[in-house]
Amino acid sequence: MKKFDKAFEIAQGIKIGEGQMVLFSGPCAIESWDVCAKVAESLKETCERLDIRYIFKASFDKANRTSVDSYRGVGFEEGLAVLDRIGKEFDLPVVTDIHEASQAKPVSDVAQALQIPAYLCRQTDLLVAAGETGKTIKIKRGQFMAPSDMQYAANKVKSTGNEKVILTERGASFGYHNLVVDMRALPTMRQYAPVVFDVTHSVQQPGGEGGSSGGQKEFAPYLCRAAGAAGVDGFFIETHPDPNKAKSDGPNMVPLHKMNDFLIMAKGAFELGQQANFDFE
Repeated sequence: MKKFDKAFEIAQGIKIGEGQMVLFSGPCAIESWDVCAKVAESLKETCERLDIRYIFKASFDKANRTSVDSYRGVGFEEGLAVLDRIGKEFDLPVVTDIHEASQAKPVSDVAQALQIPAYLCRQTDLLVAAGETGKTIKIKRGQFMAPSDMQYAANKVKSTGNEKVILTERGASFGYHNLVVDMRALPTMRQYAPVVFDVTHSVQQPGGEGGSSGGQKEFAPYLCRAAGAAGVDGFFIETHPDPNKAKSDGPNMVPLHKMNDFLIMAKGAFELGQQANFDFE
């Protein structure tokens, strides 16, 4: 299958789609400055040593939690202030989710990339507003979407003249409280845009703990290696200093102290995957 071959710069000299591994990583939700700073400092050092392009990720609001009682984040203004400080103090580009069209412009003043949550990947007004910011737009594939249909989500952003679109694979619903990853989705979507594999949400069990989501992080290394070998342009990995105490998605996050070894493994699979294309003609 023909791969999308138009590499572009996300921010600060970090390009995607040219054969260099890009990592989007951080805690699921912004819990505090201290947690975000600890993750950013650790991952920046690790990625510089391993020659991986790093973009810090955390959400100021988790608007799609299972229960109304679930932790959502520190709020819009405080969350953007934390992200802005992370970017400036650690000299890192940042990515965060937006959930409404009205959030696109103010968030783009702080973040170098905007992420569209999986459940919102069909929302035309949201995608267009995101595209109009001119920033890189990272769209997660909905668990209900065929991989080939993600070209239409990408085209909604591109209709604004913004070609900087990344598609993200995070599994498809398979019965209740379960996700599976069809590796055919990766080359399929990679025809339309660079593709990032979401390692940690692919092992999530949505709503699987009765009011909150569970996860099977023991399978994360296997899916990471498989996706890397299949051929992707980067990885999305959520991490936390103590996942057991994380306020969101703890069951599927990689412990921060394990990230060095995890990224060495991921980069090996990534490099193998750069040779994945095979011409049958």
